[in-house]
Amino acid sequence: MKSPRKHPSPQNIPGLPARMAAARLLSAVIDTKTSLDGLTDAENGHPQFRGLDVRDRALVKAILNAALRYRITIGKLISSRLDRPLPANAAALNHLLHVGAAQILFLDVPDSAAVDLAVNHAKSDPRTVRFAGLVNAILREISRRKERALPAVLSETDDAPDWLRDRLIAAYGAEKTAQILAMHRFEAPLDLTVKSDPDGWALKLGGMVLPTGSVRLGKLSGPVTELEGFEAGQWWVQDTAASLPARLLGEIAGRSVADLCAAPGGKTAQLALAGASVTAVDASRNRLRRLEGNLQRLGLNATIIETDIATWKPAERFDAILIDAPCSSTGTIRRHPDIPWTKSPADIEKLASVQRRLLECAIEMLKPGGRLVFSNCSLDPAEGELMVASLLEQDSRIQPDPVTPSEFAWAAPYLTAQGWLRTTPADLDLGDPALSGMDGFFAARFRRIG
Repeated sequence: MKSPRKHPSPQNIPGLPARMAAARLLSAVIDTKTSLDGLTDAENGHPQFRGLDVRDRALVKAILNAALRYRITIGKLISSRLDRPLPANAAALNHLLHVGAAQILFLDVPDSAAVDLAVNHAKSDPRTVRFAGLVNAILREISRRKERALPAVLSETDDAPDWLRDRLIAAYGAEKTAQILAMHRFEAPLDLTVKSDPDGWALKLGGMVLPTGSVRLGKLSGPVTELEGFEAGQWWVQDTAASLPARLLGEIAGRSVADLCAAPGGKTAQLALAGASVTAVDASRNRLRRLEGNLQRLGLNATIIETDIATWKPAERFDAILIDAPCSSTGTIRRHPDIPWTKSPADIEKLASVQRRLLECAIEMLKPGGRLVFSNCSLDPAEGELMVASLLEQDSRIQPDPVTPSEFAWAAPYLTAQGWLRTTPADLDLGDPALSGMDGFFAARFRRIG
């Protein structure tokens, strides 16, 4: 009687633990709707991820970003190599194939290494061991034909789930939606908000100054923390769209300003730099620690309060309030390609209700005559335009305070007929898609009248 064939331990095959971790985390995103940021957190992330060295962690992130950003494209290339669909219970095999194909199609990994590691991965898992030959055949075929097959499939799909595409078309029309989804295929560039002299910092860092005043950098060759000016606190990372809502408060020097849902603190830093007396409020202790660390590096001050703003009763009302409310984050898919696969229309409706409740709480904290800016990074009108319009109809304590181009020339391309701010990834065309675009943001401004 033959003894079962023994395969080498995965730990003894260089590179295999990283691929196994990538497949495990891809399963968590797709099958259980778990946030990729949480899974890949250096301190609290998935144990299989935390067990890797720094280099392998970076590889896992790169694999997952590609696998999620191009999920439909990869799926079509895999399925076209199959005589019949994979079994319904073959989720582990499907994730393994996506991890292998993502490397072959989109990463600077030798095709042979990606295939061999995928085969060893299949052999090491009881759920996939009988499919090792199939894994080898599919991935080698994808490798051989990718030069022609990949462009063809990319032209046929937009790598968006139906629910997201349908809601975007309803909000923006088919043409603008196609532009937005095309931008989702490009990793977002890095924007900096600088304390002063954006032209000087653009020159020092090899970037460009955007019409909004942010400094945009191209692809980095090293960590952000090693760039000139980081340790000295001369700038902080903040997408240019995310920098706009705080500026809508106008002149706030010497005023009492609350930044609600403040962490990680980019907007708090803006308000403090503008000379306001800032109270930064957030319910997450861990996120507030990050906010505090950022302010310390930047040499800026704010009163930090850990509390739920839905129940918080400040001793005095504020002259101005900025509330950047929790949302579906569909405006940040370029940075977080897991969002289309972890969110749903039900999440959007639920979050819109949360935003409405938090906005009503914020109004209560505002002095009569005070100015309030509501914002979030969702592309969905249910979390922006529609929610705000409903509130204005039903809440007599506030009135619209429209933003005008005469106040902020940079805002003109992004203003709606109501004087609200709306940005999308398809905005800010700089000629090169990899350098163009911005996060999707919505912001509306109000005055308290009662």
